[in-house]
Amino acid sequence: MVRLPLTPAEVERGQRLGALLRRARGDRSMLVTALDAGVSPETLRKIESGRVATPAFSTIAAIADVLGLSLDAVWSAINQSDGRAEFAGSGRNAGERLAS
Repeated sequence: MVRLPLTPAEVERGQRLGALLRRARGDRSMLVTALDAGVSPETLRKIESGRVATPAFSTIAAIADVLGLSLDAVWSAINQSDGRAEFAGSGRNAGERLAS
């Protein structure tokens, strides 16, 4: 199966997702976060750096769960054109960690 190139909008959304996850992770180690989510640290690194702009839903769901973020909030935040959406996570003071 041939995969079509990503659109500029998809690339930008992937970069916003990566930035959002980095902010939500805060001081928490990338290794611990990845292992708790059941993904490899390299996968998390690629998502956070924007190199994987369209990660699998289950991967993002697992990472969001570990970081205490709701999927609705993640989707809303990454679809904002300026990337500075305000939202509350689903727990563990996620809203405080995401404040810019």
